[in-house]
Amino acid sequence: MAEAMKIRAQMQGEIADIKVLILHPMETGQRKDAQGEAIPIHFIKQVTATLNGKVVLDAQWSQGIAKNPFLGFKIKGAKAGDKVSVSWSDNKGEANSIETTIAAAN
Repeated sequence: MAEAMKIRAQMQGEIADIKVLILHPMETGQRKDAQGEAIPIHFIKQVTATLNGKVVLDAQWSQGIAKNPFLGFKIKGAKAGDKVSVSWSDNKGEANSIETTIAAAN
């Protein structure tokens, strides 16, 4: 099975650049399947990011976000070697998280 999340974190000067790809169907509840039946709503409700255990991003999403959402954000005050963790939960009770270490700038 493919990974449910991918993350990259790298310093760019004094700011950490974080990029996360979340594999999720993000169904709006308005599409229909081949038999004409509505596909049930299924979307990410909450996304949280932490830097060394401290919350730096807390977002509430809805069904208006595209399938397999990409999230990019920057963190001031981070440094190479710090740990970044991103987690999500959805309206069906599913959840996932991923962690990485911030890489030094190239």
